[in-house]
Amino acid sequence: MTRPPRGTRGAGARPAAHRRRGFRGRPLVTLLLAVFLLVGVCAATGIAGDPFTAASGRGAGAAHSPSRTGAPASASPSASPSPSPSASASGSSSAPAPVPDAGDTADQRPPGALPFDLPGPAALRAAAGPDRKLVFAHYFTPYPLSLDNASADGDYYTRHYLDPAGENGKHRSYGGLLRDRPLPVRPKEGDWELANLRQEVRTARAAGLDGFTLDLLSLSGPHWQRANLLMEAARSVDPGFRVMLMPDMTSLTADDPAVLADAVAALGRAPAAHRLGDGRLVVSPFKAEAKDPGWWARFAELMQSRHGIRTALVPTLLDFEAHHARFAPISHGLSAWGSRSHTGQDGATRNAQRAHAAGRIWMQPVSVQDARPNQGVYDEAGNTATLRATWNHAIDDGADWVQLTTWNDYSEGSQFAPSLHNGHAYLDLTSYYLTRFKTGSWPVIVRDTLYVSSRTQFAAAAPAGGQPLLMSLRKGSAAARDTVEVLSFLTAPAAVRTRVGRAEQAYEAPAGMHSELLPLRAGTSSAVVVRDGRAGAAAELPYPVERTPAVQDLQYYAATSGRPGPTATPAD
Repeated sequence: MTRPPRGTRGAGARPAAHRRRGFRGRPLVTLLLAVFLLVGVCAATGIAGDPFTAASGRGAGAAHSPSRTGAPASASPSASPSPSPSASASGSSSAPAPVPDAGDTADQRPPGALPFDLPGPAALRAAAGPDRKLVFAHYFTPYPLSLDNASADGDYYTRHYLDPAGENGKHRSYGGLLRDRPLPVRPKEGDWELANLRQEVRTARAAGLDGFTLDLLSLSGPHWQRANLLMEAARSVDPGFRVMLMPDMTSLTADDPAVLADAVAALGRAPAAHRLGDGRLVVSPFKAEAKDPGWWARFAELMQSRHGIRTALVPTLLDFEAHHARFAPISHGLSAWGSRSHTGQDGATRNAQRAHAAGRIWMQPVSVQDARPNQGVYDEAGNTATLRATWNHAIDDGADWVQLTTWNDYSEGSQFAPSLHNGHAYLDLTSYYLTRFKTGSWPVIVRDTLYVSSRTQFAAAAPAGGQPLLMSLRKGSAAARDTVEVLSFLTAPAAVRTRVGRAEQAYEAPAGMHSELLPLRAGTSSAVVVRDGRAGAAAELPYPVERTPAVQDLQYYAATSGRPGPTATPAD
């Protein structure tokens, strides 16, 4: 299965292209950003760098996708002038104001949030068994919950990543670096970075995840420090939460395997580092094919001879077709970065079969979407079709592990983490599939729940903000489509009444899960369950579709009836 290239991440020097793709932003939200704190922007082609360092990068690369260009150069908060609120762009005048501390409580699931009753972490782990059916999310260090411990109405995300004029205008040509951001958190006293990382661990754990795959962009500096903090955060929140080390070979430059072995061994001694039941430390290099198998065999030998650490390699290959046979003999398992198009999953079954035929475990990539403004590429995800297709492959093809790609790469628009524009929608859907993956049985739907998704502009819309660099479909992607999807989980058949712009209609939905597609129209979209003449669960996307957006933003936004929001009504 081909995998998209990754872009640069972290503030500072531009990272090498990563496996992901970037999305372009829409300028219209500029105004709203300042007013409402933040407004969405798609992921930039590269990876957003840590705003306080000078370099960080990632290479990207699915076989079918172009490699990423760099992320923004780092800048200290005072290095770039803050544009006035009216200069911010991203969002719409009718978009709701973000909740200032929503990210601080993202792990607290309100009653009725999900269509089913999610088992607790201990029950899910017991159902799967040791080292089996593990679910990780790819953690990208450039985009933690906060970059500067400032209020969201004027923090680095708002002033420099979401605003096309941010970082001295360096992202203006593609409408700004990002189109979305993490849910805002309050400024904190003391070690605020560790506190925020603990919150992210709690949020992932509450959704049923087993851990993170930690993208190691560098072996020193802010990204390395954040990696060490994440290990401590995981240990302090839940000793059972695992962190799989993922040296990013699109960004790391060490030619001597001893240099990498020394760094990985240092992190690998942390209690949270993912080890198999036999004690081996799991290492999953990103774009492992950047070094030949002999280099990795030497790395494993040095890990044991110099550090007394046995390793289990699970390489993540960007070109699985070309390299899987070479890496199988030295590996415990195999993985790929995968396609983010809903029609690009044909190779998934074959890849899993090849790994298993070689006697290796298979780690299936599961994704939501991919849109990279600064790389000028995007994939047609088909609303939630890519998410559902990749999860179904993990289940049907007998995957041993799953990697959600990604937890928080906002420059690719590929995040599962709760975000300003998607809330918990994609993570909640993942909890449903994750439960089936781990327990072997589909969860029983006990309450009606709706998920509504759409873009906020037509795929071919020309932005009005003077954005010269536009995203185009990645080679091999499905054709672009303009649709609103209502994904329903119903306890019994019912009517679903919808409104898309000014168009209203109703259809009969069956019990269980059902996807209904509607033509995209200007305005907002909403849906409500009607049974026995009474309205029930309802969800509305508060971000209106604009015919002439300020900037290009081709990510799908999502809302759920299960989570309180400006216009969402939780089901009983």
